[in-house]
Amino acid sequence: MSTIDAGLTTGLPGLDRILKGVLIGDNIVWQVDSIAEYRELVVPYCEAAVRNGRKLVYFRFSRHDALITTEMGAEVYEFDPEEGFENFIASIHGIIEKTGPGAFYVFDCLSRLAVDWYSDEMLGNFFMLTCPYLFDVETVAYFAIFRNYHTSRAISPILETTQLFLDVYRHKDELYVRPIKAQHRYSPTMNMLHVRHGEKFMPVTSSAVISEILTSAKWSGLHSDSSHGFWESSFLQARELLKSGEYRPDLPEKGKAVYELLVRMVISRDESMQKLIARYFTLQDILDIRKRMIGTGLIGGKAVGMLLAQAIVKKKSPRFIDLFEAQDSFFIGSDAFFSFLVRNGIWWVRQNQRDPEKFLDGAEQARRRIITGDFPAHILKQFDEMLDYFGQSPFIVRSSSLLEDNFGNSFAGKYESVFCVNQGPRERRMEDFVAAVKRIYASSMSEQALRYRARRGMLDNDEQMALLVMRVSGTMHGRYFYPEMAGVGFSFNPYAWHESIDPEAGVIRLVFGLGTRAVDQADDDYTRIVALNAPDKRPEANFDEVAQYAQRRVDYLDLEANQEVSDYFMDLVEGADNLPIEMFASIDPTQPRGAKPYRILTFDKLLNETDFVADMREILDTIEAAYNYPVDIEFTANFMEDGNYRINLLQCRPLQVHGSEAVELPEVDVADEDRIVEAHGAVVGQSRVGQIDRFIYVVPSRYGQLPVNTRHEIARLIGDINRTGKKSTPKNTMIIGPGRWGTSSPSLGIPVSFSDINTVSILCEIVAMHDNLVPDVSLGTHFLNERVEMKMLYLALFPDKGGNFLNTAFFEEAPNRLLELVPSAGKWADTVRVIDAEDVAGDRAIQIIADALHQTVSCHFVHR
Repeated sequence: MSTIDAGLTTGLPGLDRILKGVLIGDNIVWQVDSIAEYRELVVPYCEAAVRNGRKLVYFRFSRHDALITTEMGAEVYEFDPEEGFENFIASIHGIIEKTGPGAFYVFDCLSRLAVDWYSDEMLGNFFMLTCPYLFDVETVAYFAIFRNYHTSRAISPILETTQLFLDVYRHKDELYVRPIKAQHRYSPTMNMLHVRHGEKFMPVTSSAVISEILTSAKWSGLHSDSSHGFWESSFLQARELLKSGEYRPDLPEKGKAVYELLVRMVISRDESMQKLIARYFTLQDILDIRKRMIGTGLIGGKAVGMLLAQAIVKKKSPRFIDLFEAQDSFFIGSDAFFSFLVRNGIWWVRQNQRDPEKFLDGAEQARRRIITGDFPAHILKQFDEMLDYFGQSPFIVRSSSLLEDNFGNSFAGKYESVFCVNQGPRERRMEDFVAAVKRIYASSMSEQALRYRARRGMLDNDEQMALLVMRVSGTMHGRYFYPEMAGVGFSFNPYAWHESIDPEAGVIRLVFGLGTRAVDQADDDYTRIVALNAPDKRPEANFDEVAQYAQRRVDYLDLEANQEVSDYFMDLVEGADNLPIEMFASIDPTQPRGAKPYRILTFDKLLNETDFVADMREILDTIEAAYNYPVDIEFTANFMEDGNYRINLLQCRPLQVHGSEAVELPEVDVADEDRIVEAHGAVVGQSRVGQIDRFIYVVPSRYGQLPVNTRHEIARLIGDINRTGKKSTPKNTMIIGPGRWGTSSPSLGIPVSFSDINTVSILCEIVAMHDNLVPDVSLGTHFLNERVEMKMLYLALFPDKGGNFLNTAFFEEAPNRLLELVPSAGKWADTVRVIDAEDVAGDRAIQIIADALHQTVSCHFVHR
């Protein structure tokens, strides 16, 4: 069948003859100087499509006048590219899928997409994803781009992917067409310049005419990137404005508009963040960020939080300019992530992850393809330059997604961060770095991250993965590299264990060595909790307890082994002659006289004899005042040769912990027979009064007798209870068990993941399974952040200490609903008990009163 018989035509017979006809699946791209030139070709194409009974679809998204209308027989769909790349392409592809095979399509001029996405690269990605999709459903489609407007990041993928690419020129009121690419077609004159005379297109044979036309069109030259494209042109304009001395941030025509544009291009498209950024970032700050960017796009939430926190503190208190370490991080733009997915055939899995019914389908295969994928040459060249800058200094590659560290969504621990110790031959160091980047990209499709997004209704949000590459803060001590102090800080203290502690003063969780000990739940160790208005007030009662619950192990980088490791503090610091150890560690006064000094990490001298506590409090107060919201930060600090320390702010985000809200708590006198649980000690979360509808209770004596390798079965069973009851789970569930919830060491507690307990309202740890086990109040850890995001109350119960009580008879004798929920769990019925209030309360209710300020919890029966 001929193409004309099949209704496949441009609507211009002479043009059909030049192209040897239009073929099914053709994507036809016109490179034009004006929309009028494009419209002149679109109208006959559309008229012929309607005349031949073809369905005609017009995608309208640009600011230029409409190319065709519904009156011409087209179905018109309007979209807003500013809603984000993912949403835009999903909407376009949804219409194509619904329309089915055989349709004819017209797209607005694609050049606007580079403006709205601030990136030629993303325009290229859009075409690389859409062109093959149209080809597969046997359509014909018209596209246009402006000449000399884009870099090779857009032009090259379009040329490589499309079936037909044609240059269009207007010269002396005549239209000229020159096919640049015509896939699966050939004629001796096909790639010549042709002039339109009515419906005829005649080859131009005069060299004088050809050269006159082509030179008048301002050919871009041999260097494909001689056009700066939208991205570089915007930065060039900003640099020239600053250089001229005419920049005025308050006047749109004198630079305000350029500033706001660059903020949207690089920093954030979130309006609430833009207001903060406008107060604290200068135009020069943004240009400095651009100098250290790899690829294009946004730098992501974690990078913005870190840079903004530093800017806020420096502006409010200029003395911190010298007190802070210099900031020399690099930023891998979010566009590089999407381009990597497109280049390596992973995009379609990414699109499926927007669907709540199948968001996990193909994720494992996608992660494997990410690990084996490759980067384009221009990105690898920038990787090279960054590696040369760092030399052999250790650095860390951190996730910095668009949603990360925003209000209400911390994503704490969902995406990976990877240390690059950066030792050995250059080739190996580059391999390690590229592997780290891929590992973090793969973590964006981990089950944990996807379930987090699904749980919070964010699967269809525009979530792009930028990366933050930071120099590791610290000092080399022989073969070991580590910071002397690291930790997390909260501007609001949810763990006020004494009446003298002011929650508004803030709290820090302090460790020696890498901050991984502060942000990851360390099952084998403890940290130093410091209330910033009362640094001497410790949860421990005496030095014996201080020593027992002090940090023992340190995370650090072993330069010779080229890896992150951990070791005992005293072994690590032995022989470290350039370390002011007395600032961090106290000599144990209980050791025998004459014995080799044994030091305990107390940080007493640091906290009592330096300005460190005052500085940390000022940092937290200042950032909270700017955000008008509590914040949490990550930091390191190191002493210099002059005896002063330098602080490095690594991260800042809105604080998810609740607890400052005033709650009126009743005074109750509970009869002995009505007592169920009473705790006095570690309570983290918002004070509350409420009812308990269900208990999930892991019997400590039974669990403690289980072999360690079978305790994971209990964790899985609790997850089954959680998932089975999701649709009918009572409103308030309290889960109680021995040791630490969420531990990775079954010998120390119950190794659940957060998804196993995410419907629970109150989580209680019984300190009864192990003689030397106490709950480490895990402020700032990823596991705690998940709990507090869900407004879950955490408490620790010490059965053998005053003010604590556990009614074991109640829990072990009450009716057990376990087998109703999980019929296959018969062998664990004596170990895990599910108790519903309706089965035991009768005419009573079960009430809980939690007082976070005074660190008390009472759970008891009350008469209705």
